[in-house]
Amino acid sequence: MYRRYNLAHLISAGVVGLMLTSLIVGIGAQARIAFESDRDWDVLRFDIYVMDNDGGNQRNLTNNPGDDRAPSWSPDGKRIAFSSDRNDRGGDRQIYVMDANGDNQRNLSNNAFDEFEPSWSPDGKRIIFTSKRDGNREIYVMNADGGNPKNLSNNPFPDLNPSWSPDGERIIFISIGNGDFDIFVMDTDGGNRRNLTNSDRSDEDPVWSPDGKRIAFTSLRDGGNRDIFVMDADGGNQRNLTNHPDRDWNPSWSPDGKRIAFVSNRTADLNRDLFVMDADGGNPKNLTNHPDDDEAPAWLNAVLSVAPVGKTLTIWGRLKQADR
Repeated sequence: MYRRYNLAHLISAGVVGLMLTSLIVGIGAQARIAFESDRDWDVLRFDIYVMDNDGGNQRNLTNNPGDDRAPSWSPDGKRIAFSSDRNDRGGDRQIYVMDANGDNQRNLSNNAFDEFEPSWSPDGKRIIFTSKRDGNREIYVMNADGGNPKNLSNNPFPDLNPSWSPDGERIIFISIGNGDFDIFVMDTDGGNRRNLTNSDRSDEDPVWSPDGKRIAFTSLRDGGNRDIFVMDADGGNQRNLTNHPDRDWNPSWSPDGKRIAFVSNRTADLNRDLFVMDADGGNPKNLTNHPDDDEAPAWLNAVLSVAPVGKTLTIWGRLKQADR
């Protein structure tokens, strides 16, 4: 059917196109990887660092004598949550948050229990984390300001390594399955808990792909050595991506889902560096290449870098409607 396009529609299309182009360019330009490194202290003291997605411009954000670990970007890229033992509570870690440039570091959990492994909800309003406040490691959720903490897993076995799905409807984590750690999934209220891997060797570090269709994780199932695996979101099609004689772990997806960053000790001095590979396991490359240990990569997945599954950008939908 023939459509009539008036001057106003064409101008609107041009303006929206420029806005989308600027947005996409901006998102690409701010593609960054946060990580932890002990290069400024010793083997037991890590700081949170950030670098460009090609490994350039590495810089220390926390620069604190405490042990700072496990960075997690807020969806808008403006803040980073992390865990730290800087509170003088006998080594117990707490959940902290800071601005993306390292400013305004503050304690969110502020209690006498060990709490770590923060992960933001896709809308930026909540943070899931691991806590021992009930005497056992459990998955908790709290508001992004630290308020209203709630136990989600409430299980006699330890639950840890939580990661929020891109659609905000599920949480993956690890728990005891067949005698070792397996990867589980549950709804965000803690319901509908189910085992995805059912392996006889430990599976760890699960993380969703940006489109929510795949999960990358670490597994010891091939001879007891750590490798990076990937599977479909329902647990199907589990396969080894790295298959390397040295240890590979801690995967993190790039915003476009085409690459995976990970930790490996496949270096001449066997120290831990951050590597990146294609999503099929090909073309591995060392990003940090530093004589000290670098771990826990967290790729900034900006909210609009990948549209949620089954959805399109609202502004584009409005433009299409105007052209009818």
